Amino acid sequence: MKKINAGFWKSDWFLGLAVSLVLLILGNGDLLQSLERKAYDMGVQMTSRVPSDKIAVIAIDKISIDNIGRWPWSREIMADMVDQLAAAKAKVVATTIFYSEPQRDPGLVYIDKLMEACGVVRETATVAEGEAPPSPVAASTCPQIAPMLLEAEQVLNTDRRFAGSLERAGNVALPMLFRLGDPLGKPDRELPDYVRSNGVKVTSSGDFAPIPTVDLDVSVIPSLGSVAAAIGHLNVTHDVDGGIRAEPLVLGHFNEAFPALSLLVAAKSLNLGPADIQVSAGEFVRLGRLKIATDPDTRMATFFYKDREGHPAFPVDSFFDVKTGKIPFDKYRDKIVLIGPTAAGVGNAFVTPVSPAMPAVLMQAHAVSSILSEHFFVAPSWGLLVEKLVFLLVAIYLIALLPRLRAGMAAGITAAILVALVAVHFVLITTQLLWLQLMVPATLLLVGHLLLTTKRFLVTERGKEKSDLESAESNRMLGLAFQGQGQLDMAFDKFRKCPPDNQLMENLYNLALDFERKRQFNKAEAVFRYMSDYDPKFRDLEQRLARAKQMSETVILGGGGGRSNASTMILDGGTVEKPMLGRYQIEKELGKGAMGVVYLGRDPKINRVVAIKTMALSQEFEEDELVEVKERFFREAETAGRLNHPNIVTMYDAGEEHDLAYIAMEFLKGKDLVPYTKVANLLPLPQVMSIVARVAEALSYAHGNSVVHRDIKPANVMYEPESDSVKVTDFGIARITDSSKTKTGMVLGTPSYMSPEQLGGKKIDGRSDLFSLGVTLYQLASGKLPFEGDSMAQLMFKIANEPHPDIRTVRPDLPECLVAVIDRALVKDADQRYQTGAEMAADLKSCIAATPIPTAGGGNA
Repeated sequence: MKKINAGFWKSDWFLGLAVSLVLLILGNGDLLQSLERKAYDMGVQMTSRVPSDKIAVIAIDKISIDNIGRWPWSREIMADMVDQLAAAKAKVVATTIFYSEPQRDPGLVYIDKLMEACGVVRETATVAEGEAPPSPVAASTCPQIAPMLLEAEQVLNTDRRFAGSLERAGNVALPMLFRLGDPLGKPDRELPDYVRSNGVKVTSSGDFAPIPTVDLDVSVIPSLGSVAAAIGHLNVTHDVDGGIRAEPLVLGHFNEAFPALSLLVAAKSLNLGPADIQVSAGEFVRLGRLKIATDPDTRMATFFYKDREGHPAFPVDSFFDVKTGKIPFDKYRDKIVLIGPTAAGVGNAFVTPVSPAMPAVLMQAHAVSSILSEHFFVAPSWGLLVEKLVFLLVAIYLIALLPRLRAGMAAGITAAILVALVAVHFVLITTQLLWLQLMVPATLLLVGHLLLTTKRFLVTERGKEKSDLESAESNRMLGLAFQGQGQLDMAFDKFRKCPPDNQLMENLYNLALDFERKRQFNKAEAVFRYMSDYDPKFRDLEQRLARAKQMSETVILGGGGGRSNASTMILDGGTVEKPMLGRYQIEKELGKGAMGVVYLGRDPKINRVVAIKTMALSQEFEEDELVEVKERFFREAETAGRLNHPNIVTMYDAGEEHDLAYIAMEFLKGKDLVPYTKVANLLPLPQVMSIVARVAEALSYAHGNSVVHRDIKPANVMYEPESDSVKVTDFGIARITDSSKTKTGMVLGTPSYMSPEQLGGKKIDGRSDLFSLGVTLYQLASGKLPFEGDSMAQLMFKIANEPHPDIRTVRPDLPECLVAVIDRALVKDADQRYQTGAEMAADLKSCIAATPIPTAGGGNA
């Protein structure tokens, strides 16, 4: 126990725990939070929404500055713009230009001095455009020039001119700027009334509150602030990476709260004011019927719209083009018009998810559209809980599950989880505008997997290699033990786990000889090849390998290990005597069937050529059922052997030699009907009907002798075109394994050709064979099976429940009489089907005689 405790820190689970704790601590650090923001930006860029069409931007761009003059301009220019927009019925006008100081023209300073010297008192009331200036008051010293002084002052005082435009328009919003920070005492000064009139009430919820401020950093001069329709803050809050992703909708100033310019502009466009704005700190801001979800600092996650087809998200017009009439003012009727600088060096530019340098006026456009269109992103209140839960689950995976998995499976599961986390992030943000911060758990997953994999390779895998070397002798001893018990495959498996040396080569050489004695020449060849990779000059390995290869390509009796067959001799001189099965001499292999190999054999006593079908029953069945299977095998072979019909293959003999059962039967020169089921190689219809009619007669004869075939299909019907002979094979073989399964779990028989009652496990009779013959006829006539499915279960369901497709949809030229035969043979209810093969054969013969059959359709038709 002390040894385990002393080295626990070297274990995989401890490394997973350590990585999880480190990532938990660093989760709120700048690096990982920057990663979260990058993933957020990618999600924003992948998200598509249509911006509000009520927003237009008039840009103070380079063209405007080049033509109008260097910045800052006279406020008279902005006054003219406001007058024109007001005349065009713009809904709201807002600017991102700060008006924190009066604009004093040098000439105005001189005029003020003259008016003071002459005793001319300036009228405080605003002079309407087109009206005559007021009469001078107390102008006793210079009565002749007093009117001219007043007129000059009216022209040169751009602030008064601008204020008059703002007052007449009644819909212009101006910006201000607070200095952010936590106040420690009381404010240094009271805010102007025209600023305080824009304040809103805030309902606090828990510990949430708007971002605090300590002072008004950039205000609005009284002459403009007192006539502006709204004054909102233009503060921004930077993320950890310096980007701007959220709009602080409300800022707190001691016991008061003031909305953002974008929020006031949106309110003004809905004919609402500050009194209509409801704020629940850290939860939402309600603007009329609009409910804007906010973060704990009462910030809205702004939706930044992408440019569309090379055009900016919002229409941006040059100030100069609008001023000179190139762009008509009617364009801005009922629009929210945002005016601000976009030229380089004038105003500020900010990093946003869709732009590395976005001017403030365009940021306001995105923010106002987000509010009015409800296109803001939301970090749901339950999001933090979900994020922590996902982090915990990933940590549990790294600590408890990953150390137990193999490298390949671990990589697959980790990749699947990583893809799922990233997919959930992007799907939620692009479709629901929900932001779940899942990059920290994803980073934990990736870093943890890489560290654990590296550790396993450097420590665990090297230890495993050392352990394998130490266990080499154990594997050798196990291999020898298995070889002594006759379990040669398991012995070979154990030998291959040992490093090759001279002693192992001797063990392998003897193992290969044992495979030869069991007639398993292909496995002997595999052992010799394995040895050759290490030492091709070992003893007579080259000769042994060549001989094993020759034998594996010619004759391999059986396939399973039992006792060696004394009738198969390998002589000392290297020559091979032909193997024997019972009294039959094996000439060559003809092919492989479902249960074993078929050989060409000869009876030496009467020189009869036969086909020998072998079945390794001991490999296919468990020992407790082997006796019963063998008894059934010989009983069925005997029953089938009594059949004597020109269209049924003759069975001569059946026997068993050690682990191999065999049936000797008539050798046929033809081949089965499988090649003629292909569309390109169909037989002529008369020939098809003739073949099937003879098969039906053979089945009728067999059924009359109480023998049911159980596996009628093209592969079990032999046809020799030259002599036009038809033979049905494999009678009784399907019966051998009735209600049993092979070791591989496969029920013998072919599901595509089985009858519904056969699939249902019901007691069957000859009518089941006639259904299978109907399926065969359907396929030989059309090149297509009547029942097909994507899976075994779907195929079996169709056979048992669904009617077969009309064959004329596949081959329209078939005669009605043949279609009728097929339809009757494939009826689900056995009582409605052909009752005997003779009936079916008679109908086919009548169809051949009565109907002129076209020969088109197949490759040979």
